[in-house]
Amino acid sequence: MTATSSVDAPSGPSSKREERRVLAGTLVGTTIEWYDFFIFAQLTATLLGPLFLTPLNESNPGLAQILSFATIGISFLFRPLGAFVAGHLGDRLGRKAVLVMTLVLMGAATALIGLLPSYSAIGAWAPVLLIALRVMQGFSAGGEWGGAALMAVEHAPISKRGLFGAYPQIGVPIGMILATGLLTMLKSNMSDADFTNWGWRVPFLLSVVLIVVGYMIRRAVGESPVFKEIAQRKAESRAPLGELFRKNSKEVVLAALIFIANNAAGYLLIAFFISYANKALKMPSAQVLLATTVASFGWLIFTMVGGWLSDKIGRVKTFLAGYAIVFAWMIPLFALIDTKDIFLYGTALFVLTIGLGLSYGPMSAMYAEMFPAQVRYSGISIGYALGSVLGGAFAPMIAQALLDNTKWSGSVGIYIMVLCVISGAGVVLAKETKGRHLGFSAH
Repeated sequence: MTATSSVDAPSGPSSKREERRVLAGTLVGTTIEWYDFFIFAQLTATLLGPLFLTPLNESNPGLAQILSFATIGISFLFRPLGAFVAGHLGDRLGRKAVLVMTLVLMGAATALIGLLPSYSAIGAWAPVLLIALRVMQGFSAGGEWGGAALMAVEHAPISKRGLFGAYPQIGVPIGMILATGLLTMLKSNMSDADFTNWGWRVPFLLSVVLIVVGYMIRRAVGESPVFKEIAQRKAESRAPLGELFRKNSKEVVLAALIFIANNAAGYLLIAFFISYANKALKMPSAQVLLATTVASFGWLIFTMVGGWLSDKIGRVKTFLAGYAIVFAWMIPLFALIDTKDIFLYGTALFVLTIGLGLSYGPMSAMYAEMFPAQVRYSGISIGYALGSVLGGAFAPMIAQALLDNTKWSGSVGIYIMVLCVISGAGVVLAKETKGRHLGFSAH
């Protein structure tokens, strides 16, 4: 069935003040979520293997690095579970309550990682507890994005859904800027020994401050007008998950396919390139982190451009343009990185963010327009989570394995190119959604 409905969402917030609250509330949560993930991912690339897999790192550093990257993927496996639970609650109880819950859960898990003893202190319990906290992060992240995306899009005027929906999306590059910038500052102002002994814990513990700020902002945001409409009609589904899979399973699959290439390429930028530049190419860590921070600004800019452009030319054309750029840039990207020149390395990453932004900015709006209101939170959360599992969950690990086996960095590029074709096909099959109604629809 299509996701169209007979009643559109309200034309937008009742005031500019409310509009700012909504956009800030959706942005802050995804920023914190991705700050937490990026801190972990970037330290996984350089440090967490020696700290939590010490014996294996000493005997087989290559395998230890692959398993370290696998800890990134493990949390993704629990995103669908989080999406199922949060989606069900979000469609039954509202978007706002679930957003506050996921924010607090994510922050608690991140702070606890900052307090976790290393392998030298508690032995095998160190990686076990680390994995448990990563599972907790993955569970909370599974419900975070869907709620933030819907709060933004369902509050938006019909002509600005793509732009409004880009706000939770730019939480990704902003979180990356905060994470990478903080790590760069810490590494530049303390010795390697101090950073290894205690400095790496600081970014995790600082997330507590971000959680408090985010909680206060989100508490001030009103409930989505579309959910209010459903509640007023007393038409919320008693079993939104059952209804979703009976009537919209195709849309769930397409949503997952649409995301996999963007998520995989994004996680190379987040984790793999840093590890590859540091360990394989022996490039200075501080310079590599600085180049990644600069690239994050490009990701932010082009994500906003992607959302805005999708309101002008449509979601499908914007997505396809983004994936075409990622596809075409993959081989040149690795050629520039392999020069070991930091300027060319930064240029390679920055150009990649053009394609990443154009294939990420329109996602909130397109996903929201693909599903009817009664099951929308469940639909977009589960589709997004499944796309994360198929795309980014093990992308750094797969990239590392390809590099170890082929001894050619271009093999990683070909892997991403294949995913671009798959995601592009998903976009085409989903068809254009721009302008669809978002309000309640009686089935």
